[in-house]
Amino acid sequence: MRVLGVDPGLTRCGVGVVEGVAGRPLTMAGVGVIRTPAEAEVPERLVLIERGLEEWLEEHRPEAVAVERVFSQHNVRTVMGTAQASAVAMLCAARRGLPVALHTPSEVKAAVTGSGRAGKDQVGAMVTRVLRLAAPPRPADAADALALAVCHIWRAPAHNRLQQAVAAQQSASAHRTQRRKGTLR
Repeated sequence: MRVLGVDPGLTRCGVGVVEGVAGRPLTMAGVGVIRTPAEAEVPERLVLIERGLEEWLEEHRPEAVAVERVFSQHNVRTVMGTAQASAVAMLCAARRGLPVALHTPSEVKAAVTGSGRAGKDQVGAMVTRVLRLAAPPRPADAADALALAVCHIWRAPAHNRLQQAVAAQQSASAHRTQRRKGTLR
C-alpha cells in the first residue's frame, strides 16, 4: 500500500509518501512541504496548495490519502487555515477516486510513538526509526505527514475488519427486517 500523508496548513503543508504493509518494514517514497507566502490572499494560497498536492499525487500515485483531522484550537485563524488546507487535500484525493482517511493528532502520535501525548521531537525520532532514515525530516510538518501515512498503513487492517463487521451486521439486520415484513422468501 502506498499512502500520501498530509499535515495541512496554509503556510506549510507537510506531505509524505510511505509504502508498505502492516507488520513489515515500511519505506519512505518521498517527503516535503508545500509552502505558500503568508502575505498572499487565502484563495491564492489554497490554489498553490492544490497545485502542490496534485504534483505529489501525480508523481507518487498513492492508493490512499491520510489527512490530519482538524481539531479545535484556541486560535480560530489557525484552525480555519488548517481546515481549508485539509479540504483541498480531500478534494484532490476525491477527484482521483482515492480513499481519504482522517486521523486525529493524538491517534497518529499513539500509533507511531505509543503515546497520544508525544511531542514533535518524539514523533520525528520514531518516524526516523520506523522508516530507517538518516535524520528526522525537517520541518516537523514533513515528519508529521510521514507519521500520518505510517499510522494509516498500520491501522488499515483493523479499520478494514471493522468496516466488514459493520457491513455484515447491516446486511443481517436488513435480512431480519425483510423476514419480519414477509418480503423475503
